[in-house]
Amino acid sequence: MRDVLLAAIVLGALPYVLRYTWAGVMLWTWISIMNPHRLTYGFAFDFPWAQLVAAATLLSLLWNQERLTFPWTASVKVLMLFLVWVCITTVFAVHLEPSIDQLIKVLKIQLFTLIALAAIQERRHIELFLWVNVLSIGYFGVKGGVFVIRSGGGERVWGPAGSYIEGNNELGLAIVLIIPLMYYLWAVSKQRWVRWAMLFAMLACATAAIGTYSRGAFLAIAAMVVVLWWRARSKILSGLLIGLSAALLLSFMPSVWEERMGTITNYAEDASAQGRLNAWTMAFNLANHRLTGAGFETSTMDLFERYAPIAYPRAAHSIYFQILGEHGWLGLILFLSIGAGAFALANRVRRLSKTVPDGEWLYVLAGMIQVSMVGYAVGGAFLSLAYFDLPYNILVILVACNRWIDEKGWETERGGAFGAGTPTLAMAPGTIR
Repeated sequence: MRDVLLAAIVLGALPYVLRYTWAGVMLWTWISIMNPHRLTYGFAFDFPWAQLVAAATLLSLLWNQERLTFPWTASVKVLMLFLVWVCITTVFAVHLEPSIDQLIKVLKIQLFTLIALAAIQERRHIELFLWVNVLSIGYFGVKGGVFVIRSGGGERVWGPAGSYIEGNNELGLAIVLIIPLMYYLWAVSKQRWVRWAMLFAMLACATAAIGTYSRGAFLAIAAMVVVLWWRARSKILSGLLIGLSAALLLSFMPSVWEERMGTITNYAEDASAQGRLNAWTMAFNLANHRLTGAGFETSTMDLFERYAPIAYPRAAHSIYFQILGEHGWLGLILFLSIGAGAFALANRVRRLSKTVPDGEWLYVLAGMIQVSMVGYAVGGAFLSLAYFDLPYNILVILVACNRWIDEKGWETERGGAFGAGTPTLAMAPGTIR
C-alpha cells in the first residue's frame, strides 16, 4: 500500500513539476531529505525516485511558466566559490576514485540548491518550501518523541536507513534544526489546529532529539535555548518557562542517558571523544601539510599513520575538521564565510522587515533561521554533516526572503501558504527580539 501511495504521489506530481520548476524543488526536497521510499517494503524501496524527479525538474527549466532569476548575494557567491574549490581539491585528492564518487553526490545536492535559489521567489514558495523541510524531518521527530516517551527513554532514536541522517547523532541535529522553523509556522498560522499541531510537534521533536542520546544535539539545543532566552523581552519569565520545560523533558530520561551526557565534561575518560580529538589532530596536521587537503576520503590508515598521533582511522565527526581535512584551510575559510554571510543576511532581513508592510513574518522567520544556524554551528562541531541538504535549504529560504524584500513582493502578493498570516504582537516581535 505504501509503495502504491508513494508512486501515485510522485507520478501524479510530475506533470506539475514539468510546468513549474519550484514544484520540482519541493518534490526533490521531500524525496532527498525524508527518503519516503525507505519507509516502503516493495518495489518502491529501491526505485530511483530522486533521479526521476531530478530529470523532470531539469526538463522544466526549458519551459518553466515563471521567470527564473538567480540571486547573487554574498553568501551565494561564496557558496559558488566553495563548490569550485572542492572540485579543485578533488583533482588533487590523495584517494581519487572515492573522492570523485563523493564529489558527484555533493554536486547533485548543490545543483538543486542552486535551482531552488532561482526558482523560489514568492512568499508562498518560501512557506511551502519551509513546510516541506519541516514535515520531512518532523515526521521522524514526532515519531521519535512518542517512541521515547513510550519506552521511557531506554532506547535510542534512529533515522531512515541509507540517508544522511540514518545515525542517531545526525538525526538528532536535523531535528534540532527544524524546531525554530516550527516555531515560525506556529506563530504565523491562522488555523488553531495547525498551531496546536506545531506546539505538539515542537515538544515531541525536543523529546526525540534528547532521545537520540546525541551529545552534539544536546549541546545544540542548549545553545539555541540561550539565544532564545537572550532575545526574550522578559528574561525572568522566559527563564522560568525554559527551566520548567527542561526539567519535565529530562525527567523522562534514564540514568544511562545522564551518564552519556556526563561525558561531555569528562571527555578525557571517554573513548569516543578521544577518537574525535585524534581525528581532529589528523585533519589539522594534514591541512598544514597539503594546501588542498586530502579530498573527500580522509578516514584511511595511510593518512592516519602519517598525520595522526594514533593510527586509528575514523570520521572527523565535526563539520569544521571534516572540511579542514578534506579541503584545507581555504576550504574551511570559504565554508565558514557561507555561514557568516548568511547570518549577516538574516540581520539585514530583520532590519528591513520593519520597513515592509506587514513584515513581522520576515522578522520572525529570519530570527528563527538564526537560531537554527546557531544550533548547526554548535551541534555540527561534533558531527560530520557538512554536506547535508537541510542547512543549505535554510540558506535558500533566507536568500528568498531577502529577494522578496528587494523585489517588493508585498505589492503583488497577499498572505502566505496554508493560511499563514502575520504573527500577532504577542507571538513574534513582542516575545522575541
